[in-house]
Amino acid sequence: MVNDYRIQGDTGEWEVVIGLEVHAQVVSNAKLFSGAATAFGAEPNTQVSLVDAAMPGMLPVPNRECIRQAVRTGMAIDAKINRWSRFDRKNYFYADLPQGYQISQLYHPLVGEGAVTVLLDEKDEGSARTIGVERIHVEQDAGKLMHDQHPTMSYVDLNRSGVALMEIVSRPDMRSPGEAGAYLRKLRAILRYVGSCDGNMEEGSMRADVNVSVRRVGGPGEKEAELGTRTETKNVNSVRFVMAVIEHEARRQVELIEEGGAVAQETRLFDPDKGVTRTLRSKEDAHDYRYFPDPDLLPLELEDEFLAACRASLPELPDAKRKRYEGLGITAYNAAVLTADVESANYFDNLLDGLQRPEFAPDAANWVISELFGMLNRTGRDISKSPISVRQAAELLSLIADGTISKTIAKQVSELMLDENSGHFGDDPTRIVETRGLKQTSDTGQIDARIDEILAANTDKVAQYKAGKEALFGFFVGQTMKAMAGKANPAVLNERLRAKLAA
Repeated sequence: MVNDYRIQGDTGEWEVVIGLEVHAQVVSNAKLFSGAATAFGAEPNTQVSLVDAAMPGMLPVPNRECIRQAVRTGMAIDAKINRWSRFDRKNYFYADLPQGYQISQLYHPLVGEGAVTVLLDEKDEGSARTIGVERIHVEQDAGKLMHDQHPTMSYVDLNRSGVALMEIVSRPDMRSPGEAGAYLRKLRAILRYVGSCDGNMEEGSMRADVNVSVRRVGGPGEKEAELGTRTETKNVNSVRFVMAVIEHEARRQVELIEEGGAVAQETRLFDPDKGVTRTLRSKEDAHDYRYFPDPDLLPLELEDEFLAACRASLPELPDAKRKRYEGLGITAYNAAVLTADVESANYFDNLLDGLQRPEFAPDAANWVISELFGMLNRTGRDISKSPISVRQAAELLSLIADGTISKTIAKQVSELMLDENSGHFGDDPTRIVETRGLKQTSDTGQIDARIDEILAANTDKVAQYKAGKEALFGFFVGQTMKAMAGKANPAVLNERLRAKLAA
């Protein structure tokens, strides 16, 4: 199982203890305390207000939408929503922080304790693990330093300065790289379902600080209160890199301790090209930042009506959707795959609505996962850019359900719809079936004639079948289907074939 993870050192086994601090950019048209835009990819320093640039006399004003999105996120992980919270100043001096401090929440965060449940094995409900979330607080992002624009100077882009972030702090409940990866993927899915963050790690709108420590298995350090010294690797921007950081950092710490050294509490950076972490600076404690309540901002007090509206706006979340799919007869694995991404789930929900055949849900799920996803992967597309629309998918599956075409023909039709050189790229399934003459036949006369030909050409196998080798039935079906170019109605074919073999 994914969480059976131990590091074998020279002096025994070691356990890794992992916590993640995920920084998720809030989906909002304006920044946390100003009206400046937040669109990704704008020209440097074109989305900066006087507040973001820390001009004298400028006062921050909280963006209601940013607070709403953070509250909705907390509700989605069943966390405690604090009706009273407060902003603090985190004081440090860096070129990308114009104010000389970051407005954050240390002592009284907006969201308290919650939890995220992950499946370590999508085929096994017993592999579920619950990862505690300690808090979600809202804070400003800093700007961006650009070191590659000039040979002797660094440039500063303040477009990101003041953008609203949710910092989602997990408890140190994870014990393997795979478990951390599952947590991060599930958290990203929840954020996307809620619509509070787009989860795009490549663009930096979601990134993780990875806290890692190690302790001996079976020793006194296994008590939850006795954790090893941890390191924090900053701003890791992919699930794969998070898992690589844990793998490298855990082994580095074990080797260091076993050689007689000690792990330093420090902040590190990950080098994705070399797959290693390196020291950035010693780890600061809270008192090093001289936190104190921000005197320019009143505490946030949330009203009942606001909270009720936030809860009412939540969509059906991944776990509830997965259970609903399983209730329609879809396998646990298929349900997990379909709900892992909100766009896939939305496509499938719309497909079910278009089909209006709940009993066909398992077959629809199989087609989406086995055929559509497979073909999209081969052509480098995601579900949002599928040439097969939801309406066309429902039409195709209806043709299977009513017996117009077989599943084999449906695969052929799908491939024609996705092939830009087929002459049928994006065509409706019914038109392709009619144009290509692909309707399956239930004509017993045609089917009997082909069966007779196949049996006559394979008398030795007919004798083996009648002698008890029943697995040959599939051979006869396949040969007959091949002779009829896949157009025989499978149910009729099976019925007629069994009758002839029994004669």
